[in-house]
Amino acid sequence: MKFIEILKLSLSTFKTHRLRFFLTTLGIIIGVMTVITILSLIQGLNMTVEKQISSLGSNTIFVQKIAWQMGRIDFEEVAKRKDLTIEDGEVLKKLPSVDKLSYTKSTNVGTITYGINKARNIEVIGSDENLQYTSNYTVKSGRFINEDDFKRRRKVCVVGSYIVENLFPNTDPLFKTLNLGGKQFVIIGILEPKGSFMGQTQDNIIIIPLTTFEEVFPRQTGFQRVWRSLSFQILPKDGKNLEKTIDEIREVLRRRRRLGFDKPDDFGINTQQTLREIYKNITNVAFIVMVAVAAISLIVGGIGIMNIMLVAVAERTREIGLRKAVGASNRNILFQFLLEACFLSFLGGLLGVILGIGTAKIIAALTPLESAVPVWVVIIGVLFPICVGIFFGIYPATKAAKLNPIEALRYE
Repeated sequence: MKFIEILKLSLSTFKTHRLRFFLTTLGIIIGVMTVITILSLIQGLNMTVEKQISSLGSNTIFVQKIAWQMGRIDFEEVAKRKDLTIEDGEVLKKLPSVDKLSYTKSTNVGTITYGINKARNIEVIGSDENLQYTSNYTVKSGRFINEDDFKRRRKVCVVGSYIVENLFPNTDPLFKTLNLGGKQFVIIGILEPKGSFMGQTQDNIIIIPLTTFEEVFPRQTGFQRVWRSLSFQILPKDGKNLEKTIDEIREVLRRRRRLGFDKPDDFGINTQQTLREIYKNITNVAFIVMVAVAAISLIVGGIGIMNIMLVAVAERTREIGLRKAVGASNRNILFQFLLEACFLSFLGGLLGVILGIGTAKIIAALTPLESAVPVWVVIIGVLFPICVGIFFGIYPATKAAKLNPIEALRYE
């Protein structure tokens, strides 16, 4: 028999029992829909997080008192570590692989006001003129703090778009004053919006010269020193040789801190890749759960296909005997029933892909989440169910092909 004839025969069978075959593929549909929906949302989330990580500063190296990591952090040990110093930074600036280095300290001032307007959860950052390069800030109007502001300890500040929207909704904020720590700071610049990072806005910031920051905000003790201690943001000259720059930074700091070869680092060197790895570890859990749910659904769907194909073999025993009597080979019978099983799986996979993409788009439209559907996801969504159909369809198809035509014709 030709392939077209076998396909027509299979389709005629489906038309006779439409509801039964649809219910049989329901497990495949649900499994594939779940996979496509979650993969689309994860892919969209990956794109969003990558943009947010890149917004922190391209290839920027963050040298801090603490290393970014998952799991438990011994804050008591971290609090006892030596603080980084400006002298450390001056030495690091001279490394041949370092392009720019900025000093940073930060604190949260809660709520600030201007007239009747309020802005909450504001982060004040003390830094220098290089922060706009290491943190990828762009000035929308006015100017950034400069070297002269740093040396002369001027009480000037650059503000994020969140500050402008909440404190100066109907007026130009340039050269207005803000009260920070009991001191009046003149606004000299406004930053372009950077959006959010991990659900937190990056625009609720006020940047002031580090020298002024140290005057206005006193040094903290205990655990607060971990977050308020000096840190560096370093931009390497060659982003492709990031590891070389990190090795040079580590060697200089270990030597200055007199750490033996058997002692661990008492500082943290963090990069965008560190954040990517933490994020990957978090999403891996969701991915494993997704695979487990999808596998269970596909197995259930596969068992359903095997069951319905065994029923079909029993119902069509006389038909099989008649076809064999007029010349159909075992191979023809095997191919027909295997094709029916594959077609059922393919149909379930196709419907699952369509419903999965639609579900992901609906979720993206109703929530802040984004969705993206790569071509490889669609291909997997269609091909994998066909493999399931082949696996679970082999036994019923083989059983049908091995039927004795004489006994099959006698079957009632």
